[in-house]
Amino acid sequence: MDHFLYRDGALYAEDVAISEIAAAVGTPFYVYSTATLLRHFRLFDEALAGMEHLVCFAMKANSNQAVLRTLAQAGAGMDVVSGGEYRRARAAGVPGDRIVFSGVGKTRDEIELALKGGIRQFNVESEPEMVVLDAVARSLGVTAPITIRVNPDVDAKTHAKIATGKSENKFGIPIARAREVYRMAAGLKGLEVIGIDVHIGSQLTDLAPFEAAYLKVAELTETLRADGHQITRLDLGGGLGIPYERSNADPPLPSDYGMLVQRTLGHLGCEIEIEPGRLIAGNAGLMVSEVIYVKSGEGRDFLILDGAMNDLIRPAMYDAYHDIIPVVEPVAGVEPQPIDIVGPVCESGDTFAKQRLMPPLVAGDLVAFRSAGAYGAVMSSEYNSRPLIPEVLVKDDQFAVIRPRPTFDEMINRDTIPPWL
Repeated sequence: MDHFLYRDGALYAEDVAISEIAAAVGTPFYVYSTATLLRHFRLFDEALAGMEHLVCFAMKANSNQAVLRTLAQAGAGMDVVSGGEYRRARAAGVPGDRIVFSGVGKTRDEIELALKGGIRQFNVESEPEMVVLDAVARSLGVTAPITIRVNPDVDAKTHAKIATGKSENKFGIPIARAREVYRMAAGLKGLEVIGIDVHIGSQLTDLAPFEAAYLKVAELTETLRADGHQITRLDLGGGLGIPYERSNADPPLPSDYGMLVQRTLGHLGCEIEIEPGRLIAGNAGLMVSEVIYVKSGEGRDFLILDGAMNDLIRPAMYDAYHDIIPVVEPVAGVEPQPIDIVGPVCESGDTFAKQRLMPPLVAGDLVAFRSAGAYGAVMSSEYNSRPLIPEVLVKDDQFAVIRPRPTFDEMINRDTIPPWL
């Protein structure tokens, strides 16, 4: 469920008309719903009720300060994967003891930043990282709390570019070597082993891969405890998918996921951490774009928008599907026609949809890309010297620009000319 609905023939974000935002900020732009963000966070929080837990938003999905602060004020922690994300989380008011640091390539500077600023734990992904983390912690006279990410070799049955739990992926250590690596960690004086981390991929639409992974984690927990390790926390990652294509069956609900966690891991008495990103932010956002031209081609027509692949790269990068709807509700009985929906960037890959059934549209009409709140703005670029597009947050009948569109002068003036020119 989201809070983007037609009202009297016009698309609204909560109680604000999309056309009103477009008139104020121009197109294209992203718009997020506060009510949807909070609803989705609370669904996860409620799903784990009865277990000690923390829901950490995977902020690689959407790292805007206003989004982070909205979730942090509701009690969310943050899962960060870089020093920049750590700084963003702290700037948004998230305390260090609610920040989990993940990622395969943490640098010494990033580790030092988090140890000095406060951190809940590091999710360690390799022995070399563990050695560096130990050295940095001891140089600062502190102890670094860690979980070790294990790779359970479970096929998440998702897109190859977002699968992380198979033996061929770069993430974590093979679960078969876990006892050896935990033994090594226990001998490093700058580290405090507190738990296990696992994350098998993103956009999962079936609970079976989660169950297979969590049963392996449960068995590993018992084994490591028998070896003398204090395993008190299980970080289960994220990955639960969202319904990008409304005509398809919906993915499992957070409540179903919570029951799975309770069934597979509840008997261990561990604190549970989960790190959803897409399911919290995805359906909480739209990208709104204006039709520039309707072009007739050989055997097909094209809807050319002012939004492009640099603004929303998911279709070009992942062949991702987004529902695309007109901002003015189509009149009942109007027959949709197939059309290719494209952007103005000089790449054939700048195609959002091929032969998508759409109602008749003309230049100046607005369309909205649904489920664009995750991995949209954060993955955007200034390719073709196109400015980053604004982000807008709606709350009830109010809206605010939470990232303005830069001017062309601001873009160009970031470059510097060397003295010999």
